[in-house]
Amino acid sequence: MATRTSRPKTTTTPWGAAHAVEQLTLQQRAGEKRFASLVQLLETDKGERLVRFAYTTDGATRRGPVTLRQRDLERLRAALAEHPGLAEAILGGGA
Repeated sequence: MATRTSRPKTTTTPWGAAHAVEQLTLQQRAGEKRFASLVQLLETDKGERLVRFAYTTDGATRRGPVTLRQRDLERLRAALAEHPGLAEAILGGGA
């Protein structure tokens, strides 16, 4: 369900280049469609931390609206226990 990044990958953001520190993946399904929502903790070269929400379809990461159902949010909360950096960034004190 949840994964952690193994090596820094550079991502372009409006605030400049950043690399992934942690990534949480929530597998989802709507009827026959299968996809995943990603929650990523990014860090810029200046040390600023950013949280990015994205989704994947067919292996391609896409930006845009990410929709989570109530049960997906419950799974997100539970998965944050395994991702202290994301928990701190999102919840401000850990899960």
